Amino acid sequence: MSQEVLTTETNRRQLQQIIAGLSDGVILLELDQSILWANEAALAMHGVSTIGDLGAHADEYAKRFSLRYRNNHTLSPEHYPISRVARCEVFSDVLIEVSPVGDPERLWVHSVRSMVLTDREGQPESLVLIMSDVTDWANAEQRFEKTFNANPAPAVICRLSDLRYIKVNPGFLEMTGYTREQVIGTSAYEIDIFEQAERRDLAIQRLRDVATIPQMQAELRLPDGGSKQVIVAGQPLLLNDENCMLLSFVDMEPRRKVEVALRQSEERFAKAFRLSPVPILICSAEDQHVIDVNQAFLETLAYDSEEVLGKTVTQLNFIDDDGVRVGLLAALAKNGRVDRVDVRVRKKNEDLLDCALSADTVNIHDTSCYLLVLMDMTERKRTELELVAAIEEVMKDASWFSRTLIEKLANVKKFNSPQLPSASFTDLTARERDVLGLICEGLADKEIAARLKLAPNTVRNHVATVYSKLDLHSRSEAIVWARERGLFSGEWGTKGQR
Repeated sequence: MSQEVLTTETNRRQLQQIIAGLSDGVILLELDQSILWANEAALAMHGVSTIGDLGAHADEYAKRFSLRYRNNHTLSPEHYPISRVARCEVFSDVLIEVSPVGDPERLWVHSVRSMVLTDREGQPESLVLIMSDVTDWANAEQRFEKTFNANPAPAVICRLSDLRYIKVNPGFLEMTGYTREQVIGTSAYEIDIFEQAERRDLAIQRLRDVATIPQMQAELRLPDGGSKQVIVAGQPLLLNDENCMLLSFVDMEPRRKVEVALRQSEERFAKAFRLSPVPILICSAEDQHVIDVNQAFLETLAYDSEEVLGKTVTQLNFIDDDGVRVGLLAALAKNGRVDRVDVRVRKKNEDLLDCALSADTVNIHDTSCYLLVLMDMTERKRTELELVAAIEEVMKDASWFSRTLIEKLANVKKFNSPQLPSASFTDLTARERDVLGLICEGLADKEIAARLKLAPNTVRNHVATVYSKLDLHSRSEAIVWARERGLFSGEWGTKGQR
């Protein structure tokens, strides 16, 4: 064996001894592309235990292992790092994913670089493939990438060395209307997030110091020339061994629109409340303290505002009947609203008004309140009562009522008594129903007695019982009561169609 060969072999053994204990994987190749040697780290990075498991040469290696770039682009065998170094190519920091052919679940991520060792004359003598296992780093980066992209909060990542955006998530693109190509690689001076920020100087200083940027309001310019109100905050992070800033955003536009709509709604409510000719009172639902009243309430009840505001509904005592007031508030607490309850309202001078009161629950400045609306029915009710009294006085005998007049009387009674009495037609006996039906036909007591073949006193007793059970006081009221319930609809005024 020549001295030159011995020297070469000695150098290789020394080289192998040096690299055997390295944490980086090393594969040595001959110039003919055959795999000469690999250290333990290189074998572990391929999930094998012997050099022969890597294959005898570059072509066999390509048949045993599948390689692809991080973007899932599969490498053809001629682009494998082992094939490239076999062609004496020099490269560095090539990131590839390696898995055994037929077993894609076993996967490693390698950062690969090459070396071409030369002899004294500068001619290639040995080929070296050096790899680092960056699987854990790649998995962590992949998890971060997925989390970053899935985060519903709009966000970008700015590299601090050159202030360029290197990542952007879909939330930011959706919020702003930018495309990914318009953001990635763009300078922070072109898309200036802090241009209109309320604490711009502080944000810039924190970027220089690689320090947390506190939340602040900013106006973000959009690609269509418009702008959007946002809240922005920054958090430093290390990405690919480079200082970066994660900038996250809250879109204030929906909130601003809600606030504008709420303010407009409150303004409309306030105007309607003030200008309404109907008396209105607002009190808290919790303790019924009066929060506000409109001018119509003050004028109708003859109060000054300082005499009303701050008092409770009970202290104000404008509802004449305590039982009605208690029942009204109980119904509001239970149901949240009441419709057209007849109440008598006491004015400051003790005069009484007949009113229909309606109330509902409203939310004012995040406080549950009751809105009480009064409709003064005094004059109308007096007129209607006078009309009914006149009719009943002139036409004592119900047989003289025409069908039209009965219906009008029923409507008047119904208006003044919006809630029907609790008595039911089924509360009457069969004989009492017969008597009520004949009353509705307009028959007098004697005629009813003859029709039913009863004594007149018996008929009078039945009539009295019907009045008592139904809380009625006259034949006309009995007719109206039956009319409201659609009873004996074919029998109205058969004797008195005049």
